[in-house]
Amino acid sequence: MKSGPPDGLEARIRARLKQEGLSATRWSNDAGAVYAVHQHPYAKVLYVLRGGITFALHEGRQSLTMGPGDRMDLPAGTPHSARVGPDGVVCLEAQRTGAAAQVLNRDIVSSEQR
Repeated sequence: MKSGPPDGLEARIRARLKQEGLSATRWSNDAGAVYAVHQHPYAKVLYVLRGGITFALHEGRQSLTMGPGDRMDLPAGTPHSARVGPDGVVCLEAQRTGAAAQVLNRDIVSSEQR
């Protein structure tokens, strides 16, 4: 994988998640890693710090390519798969229980990169 996330991005995202009452775990994968179709019993909140990843959301047959600063709120029980981009990926992920979240709000997400 290439250099780290843009300056201050991880700190800003962690602060935002803390304001939402969430605690994030950092994870990474090498280029081309594939996640088969699966689902979670919790809502997933995921930010990309570095690299890229493409999610396939199987219920609506949507594809979502994410890069640094992008956020995805995936409701519990949503079938999805993923493929890591050519530069690998580093993410922060939190779990939300309770009310379901909506999938990706790019207007809010893109501001994290600034």
